[in-house]
Amino acid sequence: MLVGILVVALVWSAVGARSLGTWALEVVWILVGAPLVILTRHRLPLTRLVLWLLVGHAVVLCYGGHYTYARTPLGDWFRDLFDTRRNDYDRFAHVVQGFVPAILVRELLLRLTPLRRGGWTFTLTSAVCLSVAACFEFVEWASAVVLGAGADDFLGTQGDVWDTQWDMFLCLCGALVAQLVLRRVHDRQLPEPLPG
Repeated sequence: MLVGILVVALVWSAVGARSLGTWALEVVWILVGAPLVILTRHRLPLTRLVLWLLVGHAVVLCYGGHYTYARTPLGDWFRDLFDTRRNDYDRFAHVVQGFVPAILVRELLLRLTPLRRGGWTFTLTSAVCLSVAACFEFVEWASAVVLGAGADDFLGTQGDVWDTQWDMFLCLCGALVAQLVLRRVHDRQLPEPLPG
């Protein structure tokens, strides 16, 4: 079922995408990550929570890739409803960029390392998510240098000089909230750590 949702989202997002180049940049993470999860599912089966979160994150990426993040109808609706100056779907996607990977990283740390539940795992998970967000901002910066104005749809800054900082901050917020809100649900689904 999850693979079906993922395939439908990918196909829908590709058909009639505003810019196929931007679409490819936005969904490449799905095209790399989904096969990895599928290929490692017997050796390292992920919890149902992580799998559902990953598919949800993929849907967010597909939606943004189809329209570009600055032009999503959902973001336009939110902008009009709350009289904001920008399409904030990009902001939402960056919260998700921290929220979902935080639970994945937490699971991998608890299952594959000697770390246990608690402060160090929480801190390291948050740091990993923030580091990944910073690396993604480097990818955006490199695309701006290489593509110039052609990267505008991919960047989606919408004239905000603080866009990079907001993106990283919101990713960190998503990581913190995910760990605080989903910790107990996640703990119930986690198997015993894998033998070292």
